[in-house]
This record gives sequence, C-alpha cells and structure tokens, in this order.
Amino acid sequence: MSGFIVKLIVCPVGIILASWIFPNVDFAYWYQPIIIGVVLAVIGYFMEVWMLRENTNWLSTAIDFIVASLVVYFGAMLFVDTNVTFWGAVLTGLLIGITEIFQHYWLLQTGRAQKEPVGD
Repeated sequence: MSGFIVKLIVCPVGIILASWIFPNVDFAYWYQPIIIGVVLAVIGYFMEVWMLRENTNWLSTAIDFIVASLVVYFGAMLFVDTNVTFWGAVLTGLLIGITEIFQHYWLLQTGRAQKEPVGD
C-alpha cells in the first residue's frame, strides 16, 4: 500500500514537471495533470501488483513507460484547451519511467513487492 501512496504523489508531480520542462506538453488548467497523474498511479499500482517481481523489473518498467505515454497522450485529448503532442507524451512517459525505476528498486529491496500466496 505504501507503493500506491508514493505513486499518488510521484505521478502527478512528474506530469506537472513535464509540463514545465517540455514545450510540447501544455495543460490548460492546474488540475488536468493531477487527474492524469492519479489515473496513471492507479493503473501503475495494479500493474505492479500483477507483474512486478525480481525477474520482471525491467519488463515492468518498460511497460510502465509505454502505458504512461499512452495515458498522457490520450488522456490529454479529454481536456479542453490542452495540447500534448505524441513526442511530448513520449518524453513525459520517459520521465515517469525513470521515476518508476527507483520505485521498483525500492519496492523490491524492501520486500513490499512480495506477493502472498492466495488461499493460505
């Protein structure tokens, strides 16, 4: 659960940071990157529960990058006056993916990514 709380903070902050850094990521209102970040945090948490293991760390990070890029690109289309290009979404996904590397290592090293057997 602590991994989810970290994601709820890191994902929106990462998208806000991307909108400040990259000229092709432009949100019209302050709440738009926060909403996309929260959606991304929820999706990312369930993906980690589903597939993050010691031997799938890099695969999970690569999928996080792809999903983050797609969520930012298509999620931005749902908002009025927001402009995020494809390459802006890819750069934002890359930024989120870099944060995911550190989160995955933290989760794996502290044992927070351990799965409990079902039915015991």
